[in-house]
Amino acid sequence: MTDAEIIDLVERNLFAIAPEFEGEVIEPETPFRDQFEIDSMDFLNFIIGLHNETKIDIPEADYPRMETLTGCTTYLREKIAI
Repeated sequence: MTDAEIIDLVERNLFAIAPEFEGEVIEPETPFRDQFEIDSMDFLNFIIGLHNETKIDIPEADYPRMETLTGCTTYLREKIAI
């Protein structure tokens, strides 16, 4: 999976939980919660969506790595390569 495909995956799942922000530019280094005003339940649903599409288990201890577009891309690239 390329970085562009991972970014598309992240965007698709992020906008699934926050459809009112679809089309907005995602700042790569800014936490999603700050950009899109999502709460902890929205974030959990985002993680579940990523898991459902990738079958990658994302333990709670790794959630901080998933808070930005850059973090998600790096994390998922590492896990897909395993």
